[in-house]
This record gives sequence, structure tokens and C-alpha cells, in this order.
Amino acid sequence: MAQNYKTREERRKQQTQVKNNKKGKTKPSGLFKRIFLLLIALGITGMVLGGAAFAYFAATAPKLSQGMLKDPVSSKIYDKNKHLIKEVGKENREYVPFDEIPQSVVDATIATEDARFFEHHGVDIRRLGSAVVANVTDGFGSQGASTITQQLVKRSFLTPEKTIKRKAQELWISLQIERKYTKEQIFEMYVNKIFYGERANGISTAAKTYFNKSLKELTLPEVATLVGLPQSPSYYSPFDYPDRAEKRRNVVLTLMERHGYISKEEMAEAKAVPVKKLLVKEEHRVKNTEPYNAFIDHVINEVEDMGDYNVFTDGLEIYTTMDPKAQEHVYEMMSSDQFNFPDEKFQAGITLLDTKTGEIRALGGGRNIKGERNYNYATQIERSPGSTIKPIVDYGPAIEYLNWSTYEQIVDEQYQYSDGTPINNYNNQFRGQMTIREALGRSLNIPALKALQAVGLDKAREFGTGLGLPLKKDKFFESASIGGINPGISPLQLAGAYSAFGNNGIFNKPHAITKIVVNNTEIKTAPEPQVAMKESTAFMVTDMLKSVVKSSYGTGSYANVPELHVAGKTGTTNYTEDERQKWNIPETAVPDAWFAGYTTNYTAAVWTGYGNKKDYIPVENEYQKISQKMFRELMRYVSQDKETPDFKQPKSVVQVKVEKGSNPPKLASDYTPESNISYEYFVRGHQPTEVSKEYEKPKGPGKLEASYDPDANQITLKWDYKGKEKDPEFEVSVALNDGADSVLTVTRNQGLKIDNPQAGGTYRFTVSAIAGGSRSDSASTTIQIPELEKEPAIPSEENENTNPEDPSQDQENGENQDPAQGEGKDQGQEEDNPQDGEDGSTEEPAEPEEPETPTEDETNPPETGDDGTGTENDNGQQETRRSNSTNVPSQRQQSFN
Repeated sequence: MAQNYKTREERRKQQTQVKNNKKGKTKPSGLFKRIFLLLIALGITGMVLGGAAFAYFAATAPKLSQGMLKDPVSSKIYDKNKHLIKEVGKENREYVPFDEIPQSVVDATIATEDARFFEHHGVDIRRLGSAVVANVTDGFGSQGASTITQQLVKRSFLTPEKTIKRKAQELWISLQIERKYTKEQIFEMYVNKIFYGERANGISTAAKTYFNKSLKELTLPEVATLVGLPQSPSYYSPFDYPDRAEKRRNVVLTLMERHGYISKEEMAEAKAVPVKKLLVKEEHRVKNTEPYNAFIDHVINEVEDMGDYNVFTDGLEIYTTMDPKAQEHVYEMMSSDQFNFPDEKFQAGITLLDTKTGEIRALGGGRNIKGERNYNYATQIERSPGSTIKPIVDYGPAIEYLNWSTYEQIVDEQYQYSDGTPINNYNNQFRGQMTIREALGRSLNIPALKALQAVGLDKAREFGTGLGLPLKKDKFFESASIGGINPGISPLQLAGAYSAFGNNGIFNKPHAITKIVVNNTEIKTAPEPQVAMKESTAFMVTDMLKSVVKSSYGTGSYANVPELHVAGKTGTTNYTEDERQKWNIPETAVPDAWFAGYTTNYTAAVWTGYGNKKDYIPVENEYQKISQKMFRELMRYVSQDKETPDFKQPKSVVQVKVEKGSNPPKLASDYTPESNISYEYFVRGHQPTEVSKEYEKPKGPGKLEASYDPDANQITLKWDYKGKEKDPEFEVSVALNDGADSVLTVTRNQGLKIDNPQAGGTYRFTVSAIAGGSRSDSASTTIQIPELEKEPAIPSEENENTNPEDPSQDQENGENQDPAQGEGKDQGQEEDNPQDGEDGSTEEPAEPEEPETPTEDETNPPETGDDGTGTENDNGQQETRRSNSTNVPSQRQQSFN
């Protein structure tokens, strides 16, 4: 309907408004168009670039070769010195053509690995699309889309690296194979190339390896078991992990039923058959006695765990960490009788690591184990570690997070878990307050639990998982403080954790392979080091673990190597009361005995016990010490030609002289006896600063006086004592005529009497108090002994000229001269005075007619003391002098209160 406008001007305005409105609506449309065109251009550019890249990758892909598709390439394994130790992959393969492959094998493989195998042309677009989405959302390589053809290509020509280049080459070669070969030929090459574990390459060989049957004799459960293995042969090993193998077998059966290859009844019937009943008997497994088998088995497992490598078919050059001499020695130890193994069933597992790198130097996989691909007690057992866990979840975390010192005081007392369950030490005794050093050295359980409780379960578990232990949060309880963890651990895992303590807190995951070379491509495989704890924690735990093997109270004395700086820990586990009653286990028997320890060069963990927990280690004949003895022998051997430095104290740690028993810790004073001083380590900044006042310098003796009694010819020495010390000792020293001081005696009395001092001599006496091992300032006094009065000698009537050589006739000597003054006399010795009148004189002498003879006391001094002198207290009891002196009076002495 036409519009009516009143004026021309109005019409013009109306038209202008409509045009403006139309222009406004066209702007978004133009923007979208430009964006769309840009995306088209980018897409085309991407396709061109992608096509160019694909073309380049395809051009550089390996050439298609039927020999590479059918024939495996053996792998070479080298030791740490790059010497070839074994070549694997050439043997143990039986090729079977497609027309001899049972239909059940074809159906099970197709259902499990590639349901549309007979429909696609080498690449399954549907699976590829879902994998692309997963890789975009979860990261490249998170999900694969490989068909059977692609898997054949990957195992025959390419490395297992998850890169765009390898994937492009894989697609290109797969398309070529599909053009050149039939589906039946491709399938035949695939099932004959795949690795099924136990050194079995190809499904026909696997049938004989696991079931001792030909391929055509296999039942449905056996076929499904084999088809499930290639995904991870070691993880699903029917021999080692029958439960895992059975679960994987049932997945294969479910897929077969889902894709219509079997009925539900057939599926249910096959699932009901236990895998264990299908397996070949142990005596039919392949045997080998080479000493390197335990290590090589682990190398193969480690290769498999890396992903798509196959050591038996891929032509790998594997460079390992094995020390052949150490490996041979471990092998000899396992079969030697030097350790007095209780019986042939007794087992051991040993792991030897390089402390600094985590490289595995040797493995002891078990005793009396022959052949290859056996159960490895060094790497595969899951046993409770007992008290070897204490540095890892108890004391290590306490030092790391709470800054505990090696002196930290803890009380060993009657105690219980948080839920009220009692906990006891191994000997059901309590030792009271002590340092954590001593608690760890004695391997006491109650202090260990208290340490974990102080840190908390989360921090304790965090510390342990940082050292490579599989500590699951929902299974980590307070019982972990003494080894109650589930699942248990292997010697390999325990050695890895301990090596971090010896490596300044740096954890290296234990590994047997350093690099792999495949198709001239070198791939580094060694894990990156991780900081697991502070240097201070590592050093202080190490120093405490030294006490375990070096101290008089340590439980690890059998593991000590005297010439080495060794740290380590013992560990034993217990049976529950129900287990003891059920299996009739003696009270002292244990299921597991461990030792883990290290030097700055090597770390070793040793487990001993039985494969069946019902078999126990008795306490008799030191069977529970075998793990320690094996550690000692191994560490001695590998260290004999190598310098082993001590663990270096970091700057973050200080050593402090602490007064024993002080809590909180106090510094020892100058007067603290050495026997009461403990040298302990503290985290710098957390060491004590207060000095103990428990021991102080004793007060010195007072009012020291010396007096001389001429009638008794005796010196009396007296002093008093006003100190607070109870029952102190007093050391009395004497010097004659400015000679050297010598100890006269030590007494608890406050006085002393000295008989028959030297006439004319000057005596200086010094007395000091001794209390608590400390010595006071000394007090001194001096006394001069008067000269004897000289009496004239009576001349002989027959001979007035006396002989000057004869002391008995010399007027200057005098007949009553003190015998002690004669030159050349031994201290404490006297001789009789010469008789008067030897010249025949009949004149009356000035003295009594019979000459004085020394008393028995004077001629025979008391026999206490090496110098023939002694002291006597008020009760007449003798006190022994501490040293000899030619200046000390020889006569009897008396001490008094």
C-alpha cells in the first residue's frame, strides 16, 4: 500500500531515515563475513602447512620392509661400563601362519584390539576422532587410536615416542601396508610379533610358555588370558599376579560377548575358571642360572613400564646402571652358606644403589631361584618395613617441620594410640625421658608414635611419599609409625628412600636404565632429581642413624663396618595374636627382618623372611640378624677399593654441648662434668642459648692453717668449708723448699696431720675443693719447721780423731739426726741410727744406754699408696694418696674432721 506524504520535504526525510536504518543493519553482517573469510584462509593455510608437514614426515619415514614386519630385532643390554652383558630377543619365538591360528584367537584379538579391523584401511576414523578430542582436552598422547595395523607398524619401524612426527609416519606406513598386504597377512604378522611376557614372542610361543600347549589346543579361557597380556605383560603376569591376569582375561571375554563372538553362557563359563588352574607347573618354566638374571629381569620390567618399548623385538640398545662385580657378589651371597640360613626356603631380597644418583648397582632377587623372569624379592615384594620406617614417617618429618634437634627430649612410658589401643615396645619395658637419638637407636615404639602424632598424619605421609613410598591416604594410620603400612614396600623402594638421607635430602627414583638407543635415536630415561627435604634434616637423621650401628645401645651393631661411616636402621615385624594362635607361631618369632643403611657412596636395603608368611624366622642362632650381616658384607665388599668420605655437616646445622637431662635443653656450663655433657645437633637458629646453672664452680676452702707440734714432731693442717655442695672432696698438695707441688692426698675431711716433717724444711700446702667434677679456687699456707738443736758428741778415749766419713762419729751430724734428711734415701724409707760405742768406749753416753730404734710405724710406713705413704682419718682408716713425691714427708699422716 503506497504511503501518502503531505509535503516533498517530509517524504525526503522519511526516505533518509529508512536508508540510515538499513546501513546500521548491514554492519554486523560485514564483520561476520570478514571473520569467516579469515577462518577459511587460516584453515586453508593450516591444511597446506599440515599437508606439507605430513608430506615431509612421510618422506622421512622408514622404508616398508617385510623382514622388519616379520622378524624381530634383538636388543642388547649393557652394564654401567658400556660392556655388553646380554642380547635378548633372538630366541623363544615360534612363527605360526594365519591358517593355523584358531578362530577364537582371531575373534578375541579383534574384539579387544581393533573391532573394525576388517572394515578400515589401516586407520580407524571413528577411534581417531574420539582420540583427537581426548588429546585436545587432556593433552597430546592421553589417548591412542591405534589399529592393529598401526600397532604392527609401531613395533616394527618406529620408536614409541608420542610425537606428531611419529604419528604421521605411523599413519603413512599403515596406509602403505594396507595397500600391499591382505588383512589376514597383517593379522598373522601382528600376533607373531607381539610380546606376551616371560620372554614369549608371538602367541604360539606364549601358549607353550604359560600352558604348555600348542595354539590349537587352547581353551577359550586360555585364549582370552593370552590376548589380554600385550597391554602390559609384567603387570598382568599370570605367574606373578594371577588376580590381575584374571581381571584382564574377563575384560577380553566381555568384549568378545559384546561384539557377538561368544554367547553370554560361554562368557560366564569361561570367567568361572581360575587362571591359576590353567597355568603350567613351575618345573616346566624356562630355567637359567646366570648371576645377572635378577637385574636383567628388572631391566625388562622397567622397559615395559616406559610404554610401548619391547625389549625382545624392537632392537633396543639399553644402557644400564649395573655394576657387574657387585651383581656377581650379591648372587654369590644369596647362595653362600656363610650367613647360616635356617633352611632352603629362607628368602632374601637385596637392593644396592648409588647414594648420589639412585642408580641400581645390583639386585638380589632371591635365594635358590633359577632361570629368567622370576619373582623378584628385591623389587616386587610388598612387606611391612617394621622399624625401618621410623626415620621416614616419624623423626624425619619432626625435624623437617618442627625443627626438632637430635637432643629433643621424649618420654618412653605406658602409652596408647589416639583410639585408646595400647602400644608397647618390643621388650614391654619403659625407659623414661631420653633423646630422640637414643629412642631411635634403641628402636622404641612409643617415642616413635609420639613423634608422628606431634607432626600429624598428613605431614608424615607427605614426607614419606616425597621419598618414593606408596603411602595411600585412606590406608595411612598411626600404626604406620612402627611400620604398619598397607600395601607394604620392597627393598628397592626402601633403599630409594634411605638414599635421600645420604644425599643431602635429594631424592633420585631408583632406576636401572640411563638411556635407550633405537633406530639411531638416543632417548634419556634417567629420572630428574627431586628435593625431598632440607639438608639439615638429612644430616641430622643420618647422624642419629649412625648411633644405631655405632653406639653401645644401638640395635644395628651387626651391620656396622668399623672402617666406614655407616648409618642405618633395623626393622622387624610381628604377627598378630590371631596369626600366632592360628599358625602356632612362637612368641619370639617374626615374619620379616630388615636392614637399610648407607654411606656417602652406596645405599643398600636387605629383606629376609619367607615367601609364605606362615613360615617364621626363629630367634635362635641369630637368624633375625642375617639381614644385618648381609648388609655388612655387601657394604664392605663394594667399599673396599673406594674412598668413603663422612657425611658433611651443612651450615644450617650447629653442634651444641647440652647438659644431659635438661628439658628444655640448656647449654653445659664451664663446670658441667664431661660425663654430663651431650654433643647434639640443632637446626641453626633453634639451638639453646641459656646456660645451665646445675653445676657451678665450688667455693674454695677457708681459714686454711698449718701448725707444728715439736713434741710430737707433727704438722697439723686445718681448714673449713662454707660451700653449698654436699660432701665435697678436698685435694691437698704439698711442696717442700720451693719445689714442685705434688698431690699429697684427697680426703673428705677438713684437716690433716703429717708426722715427722723434715727439720728446717719449708712446707707449702695447697687445698682445693672438688664437687660435681668441678674444682674450686685453691687456698694455700706455708709453715717453716725449726732446725733441731745440735748436741756435742762425746769423743772416744782411744781415738779422739773421729772419722769424717762415719756419720755416727761426726759431731756436726749429731746422733739424733732425722734419718729422713739423709741424702740418697728413698721417700718413705728410714734406717736405724748407728750404735754408739762402736770404738769400744766404756764411758757413759749422754743418751739412754740403749740407742733409740725407730718404731714399727716409722720403719714400715702404711702400705696404701704407691709411694709407701698413707693418711689416716679419725677412725684410723687409711686414705690413699694420688701421686708420689720425693718432697712429701715419709712418716705417717693423719686426717681428721
